[in-house]
Amino acid sequence: MGISEEWRDKKYNEIFEQETRGLIRRREFDKNCKIEDIKATLKDLYIFEGADQDGRGSLQDTILAATIAAYEQFIANWASELPDT
Repeated sequence: MGISEEWRDKKYNEIFEQETRGLIRRREFDKNCKIEDIKATLKDLYIFEGADQDGRGSLQDTILAATIAAYEQFIANWASELPDT
């Protein structure tokens, strides 16, 4: 990978970690937070991702992709802790 593309991976990882930390803190400190709340936010992020008529650009696309990935992983991890219903 060329130097010109390294910024994208660096930004992606930075945002992914930042979002993950925020979600962990939210779950820990907001006792009213439920997995359904996180899923609803992820649904909104998917809608925002699809609403790119004017073009966001590489930076914003990278930030959004990392944010969505963090939410998806967080939900999967949380769901794995829940008893099967």
